[in-house]
Amino acid sequence: MRINPRGRSQDLEDRRGASGGGGFGMRGAGGMGIGGFLVLLVLSVIFRQDLFSIIGGEGGVIEAPAPGAAPVQDSTEEPMVLLMSAVLDSNQAFWARTLPQYGSQYQRATLVLFRDATQTACGYGQSAAGPFYCPADGKVYIDLSFFEELHSRFGAPGDFAQAYVLSHEIGHHVQNVLGTSGQVQQAQQRDPRAANDLSIRLELQADCYAGVWAHLAAQQGILDPGDIEEGLNAAAAVGDDRIQRQATGRVSPESWTHGSSEQRMQWFRRGFESGRPDACDTFAR
Repeated sequence: MRINPRGRSQDLEDRRGASGGGGFGMRGAGGMGIGGFLVLLVLSVIFRQDLFSIIGGEGGVIEAPAPGAAPVQDSTEEPMVLLMSAVLDSNQAFWARTLPQYGSQYQRATLVLFRDATQTACGYGQSAAGPFYCPADGKVYIDLSFFEELHSRFGAPGDFAQAYVLSHEIGHHVQNVLGTSGQVQQAQQRDPRAANDLSIRLELQADCYAGVWAHLAAQQGILDPGDIEEGLNAAAAVGDDRIQRQATGRVSPESWTHGSSEQRMQWFRRGFESGRPDACDTFAR
């Protein structure tokens, strides 16, 4: 990408130096043997997703870190901080211009950078959950070490892969502003059997919104050759089918929450090619 960072975004909250890191406690493994539990725990950390819920197992619980650990700062992460700042500001400027065309006013999100774990309005957030958005406080939470795993473990390197991840989470913020998230939550409560399907549709729409922003980035000439391929590769890397296959050797679509690799690539591509949010109706039957 050819983004020229202009310093840290005013909407960036850096908690990486905050105390509160430390060891993790484990409890409860259901009917799973301790060996299998530990394998899934390690993979959950690697893949930054709760694989216990994805594979349908009861699993265990990673408890909150013990307080009082020494602050951690890593100056080598500063280029990523500046990239995240630039992508954040670009996304927010785009949605602030675009949403009024659809009858809504955009409300700026905050990006929180943290390490290991942090408190959120949605509960205690942990790195193992991966990058996530909390609608209760309008904040995106990212542990930058996820991008190292995205590169080394997932085989999805590149600055645009990182931009895709953040743009996907901003997509969730857009859904919150538009009221889509609340509507989906109500529908899930009315029909719990449709909960996973609705969750997948919500995630795929966020992928599509990330593609819509990428369309703008291409128009502005800030993309390098291969950037879109990096985004598609990242989308494929975090597909539920790929994660399940690597974690357990089998695929269980009934327990998906984010969609398959192919679905995630398809909707990102649709957003990129159209450049229009109204092309992202993943809920159309």
